[in-house]
Amino acid sequence: MPGLVVVGAQWGDEGKGKVVDLLAEQADLVVRFQGGNNAGHTIVRDGEVYKFHLVPSGILYPGKLCAIGNGVVVDPKVLTSEIDDLRRRRIDISGLRISANSHLIMPYHRLLDQAGEAKLGKLQIGTTRRGIGPCYSDKAARLGIRMQDLLDEKILRKKIYAAMEPKRLTLRPFAKDPELDLHTMTEEYRILGHRLEPYIADTAPIAWRILDEGGLVVFEGAQGTMLDIDHGTYPFVTSSNPVAGSACVGAGVGPRSIDEVWGVAKAYATRVGAGPFPTELDDELGEAIRGVGGEFGTTTGRARRTGWLDLVALRYATRVNGLTGLVVTKLDVLTGIDPLHVAVRYLGPEGATFEEFPYHQSILHKARGDLIELPGWHENISGCRSIDELPRNAQSYLEYISDFLGIPILMVGVGPGRDEMIWTRAAERVRAAAA
Repeated sequence: MPGLVVVGAQWGDEGKGKVVDLLAEQADLVVRFQGGNNAGHTIVRDGEVYKFHLVPSGILYPGKLCAIGNGVVVDPKVLTSEIDDLRRRRIDISGLRISANSHLIMPYHRLLDQAGEAKLGKLQIGTTRRGIGPCYSDKAARLGIRMQDLLDEKILRKKIYAAMEPKRLTLRPFAKDPELDLHTMTEEYRILGHRLEPYIADTAPIAWRILDEGGLVVFEGAQGTMLDIDHGTYPFVTSSNPVAGSACVGAGVGPRSIDEVWGVAKAYATRVGAGPFPTELDDELGEAIRGVGGEFGTTTGRARRTGWLDLVALRYATRVNGLTGLVVTKLDVLTGIDPLHVAVRYLGPEGATFEEFPYHQSILHKARGDLIELPGWHENISGCRSIDELPRNAQSYLEYISDFLGIPILMVGVGPGRDEMIWTRAAERVRAAAA
């Protein structure tokens, strides 16, 4: 079982970092394959909290090979800051590699992102304003600056000039911003390149070698399926493809290298920013779930919208990704809520019902979850380490999810710590195969 993809099966923030961290113990390589520092993966280990935005979640294992793939857009300032923070905390980062073909977020990308959102006003998408979208736009327009360009000052200067020239009119309000001075920008990014040079590599062949040797490669996704630019709730989406198929493109491997696709979903649903959310709880219960679950963005600190588990969207994510199993996180947050509800279909305008996720945005924006009631539980489950130890109603909740989706539950999170995770028999078989 050489290739295992971990993706978000909801709107992001599902707890993928924790899952990757656990799998990384036996992995030979962890590859982040898309997105940028609009992602935030939080890991709690030995009482310490680590928050990653670009560095793969497996980095906490000394010397572990961790690659930032070509599909990621990298803000060099953010990355060097992460590296410095890890060094201060005495984390061994000798295994870090950065694809020479990954694209760079430049100062003008951040300014364009902020200006674009401000211009939209009430219609704004709710981006993190980190410059992710404009960077991917330049990549598609073949005006992108790549990690390898930092290592050649002449090429870097020419490419910055070429990339900024079509943006002169749009950037006019920022004309006096010192960050946009060509000489200043070239020098600053040349220095950043010098700092990152020891980690820059051709990362795809590293994955090929490990896969050829039968080693385990974990492909780490960011954001979530419902934020995919092709398959998500467009236009309220991210600027990349967080689905499993993107692992091949963003890491440079073929589809035959992927054996397992694990989806990660909370036991309820959350969403950050604007866009449709059919099961949203805009009431005291939603506020209570937000408080108990600590539902505030790792990257932005924004309060997340909360709601009941949406099985219609989750089944859609199962098909789009080809999930072989599901990891359910934060089951403990639902303790004490009785009864529970889950959406099994959508109710649209004029009494219409939708068993499948609707493709038309006008329908989706007006859809509400058709909820069924399931019994809750009141027992503290944080000490449970097997499915059998969970209260019967908690087991039934998981069984209902598994039956509805037609895939097994692999792991269940019962607390924030890395030890507060139940491995089911299905997941143990995968772990044993990788050992």
